[in-house]
Amino acid sequence: MKSRRWIILALLFCASVINFIDRQSLSILARTIQDELGISDLGYSTVVQMFLFAYMLSFLGAGWVTDRLGIRLSMTLFIAWWSLSNMLTGLAGSLRSLAGARFLLGAGESGLYTVAPKVVGELFSPAQRGLAVGVYTAGATIGATVAPPLIAFLALNYGWRPAFFITGALGLFWIIPWLIFYRPAGKGVAEPVAAPAAIGAGREWRWRDVLFCREALLLLAARTLTDPVWHFVLFWFPKYLTDVQKMSLPELGRIAWIVYLAADVGCLAGGFLSGRLVQRGLRPVEARKWTMTAAAVLIPCSALVPLFEAKFAIMTLVSIIALAHMTWIVTLTTLAVDLFPASRLGSIFGVIAAGSGLGGMLFTNLVGRLVTHFSYSPVFVIMGCMHPIALILIWRAVASARWNGNDPAGAGVATVEEKTA
Repeated sequence: MKSRRWIILALLFCASVINFIDRQSLSILARTIQDELGISDLGYSTVVQMFLFAYMLSFLGAGWVTDRLGIRLSMTLFIAWWSLSNMLTGLAGSLRSLAGARFLLGAGESGLYTVAPKVVGELFSPAQRGLAVGVYTAGATIGATVAPPLIAFLALNYGWRPAFFITGALGLFWIIPWLIFYRPAGKGVAEPVAAPAAIGAGREWRWRDVLFCREALLLLAARTLTDPVWHFVLFWFPKYLTDVQKMSLPELGRIAWIVYLAADVGCLAGGFLSGRLVQRGLRPVEARKWTMTAAAVLIPCSALVPLFEAKFAIMTLVSIIALAHMTWIVTLTTLAVDLFPASRLGSIFGVIAAGSGLGGMLFTNLVGRLVTHFSYSPVFVIMGCMHPIALILIWRAVASARWNGNDPAGAGVATVEEKTA
């Protein structure tokens, strides 16, 4: 059962890789597609907004689907949906069809991030959860790392349309090992047992309870403020390198991966650091809080990017931003797993994660306007302020859980092995 647990985590890692290759493909090919289809920067921002709008709304439904259909079936549905949607992007012939294809992609991609935390809550102890979340989240940044050279290679050798067909097919092949290896709890993997310290453990959660849970709303607001930084790195930073730094597509493929490699390090660093703090005796939620504090103090270096012209300095600063943000988001996800009962984690995390799409959608519109009428400089300054503000919300969420009589010192889900050890 222990080995199967890590095989399942490896599959989630691979799903995250595919998820972000599909997501990142448009930004890598943005200039090529814009030129061929006659799409302006504001038109491009509309396409990104459509993706994020669907991404935001679908989190609410994806959480419900995850809890109702179960992990195995819902994950199969989500990855098939987004893979086919990515392939549809290769058929786009106008701004409208391109936006429609990316809207469908956003509607499917959110599902991974309601299923994966539920898997972690089901299979891993509090001390292991940070690392487990870091591993599957690292798949996302690995996908963003390999996307620039991979997509550039496919587009230069086969054209931009086949690039979407090929990358979309990867997800359909992934479904086969998933159906072979994943079994629901109690069927050879692990049996979840809700810890009494989790918020609302031991009682039936209704949608009203989910939507008006103070801690969940604070985490939602934190994601709304901070996820736009990562959306900028994904959707706008490659364009910044081509439009402002005048990089060609081959050069972009050679250098852009560095930022996403730094994000990979942040995923693992966040999971490892908070896990080590738990092992040293710190309560899980306190360990997450202090790890996020360390990450938040690094993000304001974003404001320094416009002051430099050297590509090395720019890549270094944005790499620090990417590393710190992924440390932040991995730890925030782990905090949610610590705070809430596994039985409703899909729905609760769907509400929290909806902040990602909401913040990204609003910020993308702002970025499009600032870039069109001014420059990228105010964008980098605004990005530097978001995490420190959100950190106040995180501290309030942890304090609120304690004030309400929930002491998540051991909040989590025990596996079969831990119960019988």
